Amino acid sequence: MAKSKTTRKKSVLVTGGAGFIGSHVADGYLARGWEVTVVDDLSSGKRENVPDGAEFVELDVCGAGLRELFGRRGGFELVNHHAAQIDVRLSVAEPRLDARINVMGLLNILECAVEYGTRRVLFISSGGVVYGDATERPIPETAAKQPESPYGVSKLASEYYLRAFNRLHGLDYVALRYSNVYGPRQDPHGEAGVVAIFSRLVRESRPITIFGDGEQTRDYVYVGDVAAANMLLSHADFAAGAKLDDRAFNVATGRETSVNELADLLMEAAGRRVPMERAPARLGELEWNSLRTDKLRNLGWEVAVDLKDGLARTYRALADGRK
Repeated sequence: MAKSKTTRKKSVLVTGGAGFIGSHVADGYLARGWEVTVVDDLSSGKRENVPDGAEFVELDVCGAGLRELFGRRGGFELVNHHAAQIDVRLSVAEPRLDARINVMGLLNILECAVEYGTRRVLFISSGGVVYGDATERPIPETAAKQPESPYGVSKLASEYYLRAFNRLHGLDYVALRYSNVYGPRQDPHGEAGVVAIFSRLVRESRPITIFGDGEQTRDYVYVGDVAAANMLLSHADFAAGAKLDDRAFNVATGRETSVNELADLLMEAAGRRVPMERAPARLGELEWNSLRTDKLRNLGWEVAVDLKDGLARTYRALADGRK
């Protein structure tokens, strides 16, 4: 009788997998039958966000424990790198800290990936701070890179490090340039957490603060659609040339929504209204941001959750106390 063959599951390391977006991405891999290991130092992530079925390892991606993990596991087929310092204001105040986490942490991962034969690294970049004050609207991947904060510089530098490791060692990679991601599990942290901030204020019947005239716009993309983009780019074949932008994909909707409109839509989704208070505009805030997604759509990705539906899902999750 012929012996049955045992097929080993594909293995993925999700750094920052206890965080808002990373935990949804870990969910996606598990649903597709991957063997998932989550690494997070819990500085901002939450242990309860780690999905059942994933192995959780608490460690700093900058430390020696990462290489020990790769050695113990015999490497990973894929590394999905979400762990990062994401606070622009903190990067301005402490640029060395920002560089340690975002640049040195990435280099630690890349060295381990090369040593243990990782097939592909998915790196989470930024579709806001990398482009800066762009002129083309929506912004394509090929737009000029004009980061104006240490955080933006660290993200762009990381993409160049990935390109260098690709050319020097043949390490395959993809850079995902996110717009403003929102959805369940989001913490009210900085500008990127505006949906979570507004949701909690509406839930608690407290006033919403609008900075400036509220006509500044952002491109809000639902976390489930972001996770789907990660799944697609984990295995997709694409024409990857020698230029930096050839391996980068905007993950967004291509649509702009003002802060005023966002507040109205959220209150509509919640079925309750709260006062809107005005505050002075914040210095240096971008007036608009939206990203073109032709490249990603050409691979078969589509926006499945529109803003009204996504806001309703986000608010219900907060109201029900669901993960």
